[in-house]
Amino acid sequence: MKIAILGTRGVPNHHGGFEQFADYFSAYLQDNGVDVYVYCSSLHPYQKSTYKNVKLIHCFDAEGKIGTAGQFIYDLNCILDARKRNFDLILQLGYTSSSIWHFLMPKKAVLVTNMDGFEWKRSKYFKPIQKFLKYAEKLAVKSSDFLIADSVGIQNYLSETYHKPSEFIAYGADAFENPDEEILKKYNLKPFEYDLLIARMEPENNIETIIKAYINSQKKKNLYLVGNQFGTPFGKYLVEKYGNDARIHFLGAIYNHSTLDNLRFFSDLYYHGHSVGGTNPSLLEAMASQCCIVANKNVFNQSILGEDAYYFDDVSDLAEIINSIHKTESSNQLKIQNNLYKIKNQFSWEIINNAYLNYLKKCLN
Repeated sequence: MKIAILGTRGVPNHHGGFEQFADYFSAYLQDNGVDVYVYCSSLHPYQKSTYKNVKLIHCFDAEGKIGTAGQFIYDLNCILDARKRNFDLILQLGYTSSSIWHFLMPKKAVLVTNMDGFEWKRSKYFKPIQKFLKYAEKLAVKSSDFLIADSVGIQNYLSETYHKPSEFIAYGADAFENPDEEILKKYNLKPFEYDLLIARMEPENNIETIIKAYINSQKKKNLYLVGNQFGTPFGKYLVEKYGNDARIHFLGAIYNHSTLDNLRFFSDLYYHGHSVGGTNPSLLEAMASQCCIVANKNVFNQSILGEDAYYFDDVSDLAEIINSIHKTESSNQLKIQNNLYKIKNQFSWEIINNAYLNYLKKCLN
């Protein structure tokens, strides 16, 4: 079985959820005797031809020269290269900048697409771009042989909107149970004496709502935000508007897993404001790191967390939660342990990778 993974900036992960999945899953495929190739951007900092024995194919990415539009050129170059390699199956992660080239996909390869979240709902995009993304979604659904949805909400949406079935396979995470306080010293932090948010600096992640609620609260601890605050216009806006507040601290992007796991584990409250998309990777990683989670109230977060989190709609109700809830209270330990149980029994990488491999075999057959 010869499989290509398209749609990411490449491995090892230096960007986000799909890259992290590609990192884990490609190595899993390789260990299970699959001939696997991962397409990588020419701008990726890792430029070797293999990683964890997985073959890497670097294609020209114009994003560094012309901005976001360069992603369309990168995806086109990946697809043109794939036409030469006689793949049995192509696993496409997302569709935003690749579905317009669907007619160029290799005809003999089975095309399986992970449909990601509702990209066209993201408020960072202007109306014309949102309209294009809705069109790109439609193209991806029609041109793919099989679809994967990483949440039940997305699965139901695809069925109701396009009358097309999809396989529900969530994202993965591994339980973190070996904390190390020494890592906190780099950031001058003490266990359970700070709150934490890890997210891309985008409006739909409710970051400003969380910051405002924190400022309006009576909590004396500091809020630390992890994300590339200078990588987006909204991130720059947040730093300019709130960066001088004594309790608000921007740490920038952090990709070291051990550091992130420990920051999560030792936080008092962990905020998950994501409102668009399916099973968000950072949410599962917070559950795996035994966080006390405060999440935006929406179907995607609630379908994963159930009763094992605190939910907010706006600044006022979030400020009340911030004032009254602390991780170390005994009443929160059941929520934390329930979420850890879900990670071990529903969302571990071993379970998710095995589900993907079995489904891809089924698609080929």
